[in-house]
Amino acid sequence: MNDDHLLDIIGNTPMVRLNFPTKARVYAKLEYLNPGGSVKDRTALYMIEEAERSGKLKPGGTIIEASSGNQGIAAAMIGAARGYKVIITVSEKISKEKKDTLKAYGAELVVCKPTMDLDDAESYHTKALEIHKSTPNSFMLNQYFNINNGKAHYYSTGPEVWNQTNGRVTHFIAATGSCGTIAGASKYLKERNPDIKIIGVDTATSYHATKGNPKPYKLEGLGIDFDAPLLAESIIDDFIYVTDDDAIAMLKTMARKHGYLIGVASGAVAYAVHEYVKNLPADAVVVTLFTDSGRAYLTKGFYD
Repeated sequence: MNDDHLLDIIGNTPMVRLNFPTKARVYAKLEYLNPGGSVKDRTALYMIEEAERSGKLKPGGTIIEASSGNQGIAAAMIGAARGYKVIITVSEKISKEKKDTLKAYGAELVVCKPTMDLDDAESYHTKALEIHKSTPNSFMLNQYFNINNGKAHYYSTGPEVWNQTNGRVTHFIAATGSCGTIAGASKYLKERNPDIKIIGVDTATSYHATKGNPKPYKLEGLGIDFDAPLLAESIIDDFIYVTDDDAIAMLKTMARKHGYLIGVASGAVAYAVHEYVKNLPADAVVVTLFTDSGRAYLTKGFYD
């Protein structure tokens, strides 16, 4: 027996080899095996602990966050474990499963209209800022602008990828949304080996992909929808832009042919990786992340 508590088991997720048509070795870290069900457990815990250390979050306080679901779920889980009230603002487009999970953890849920701009007066981000300003003894994680988002992955995900591949990783391919994951993990990996190729996966119609002319898309947890301060484009070697149709089709392929029931952002990443690695040599070692489970999206009909 060990004495680990719930939050002690966040991170150190397993890495498995993917059977994709390539000479290269391709691996995915199964982030959906974190206790809150996603990669966002890492960032929420790190940001909350940093806020506690700095005094920005005090006992009996309120945690507030704007989220497409997973960051909010992680915050709600940690809030429940540590005795904080939690308020999460979300867009109407997130799945029913995510909304129900937030409520199950006891979080207060504020549903906002979908917008194309975080600064829109109706956006879930703007609403979270308003709630934070009007709530005494509250702390907003603010994942899109909090540098501790990236640091969480610099100190956990990056070292794990390096160690699990014995330093042989040659390519790291990750989704871009808040951009904390790719920024933090890639910074660590590039410091260990500047020749590692970093590939960002984005939606084909995001603000970033369209150079400021975004169009609506179905994917959740993916898409650079503003000038993201955490993006760190200087360490990203290339981007792959994935359409809704390709990502959603890949979800069914991964579940029915490979046995991975992954979330929609991971479907986009799996598609990008599947296409990218086809012509890589045998000495290439590619690592990606499956950030959450498809169980959070079943009512969306993506797997029908």
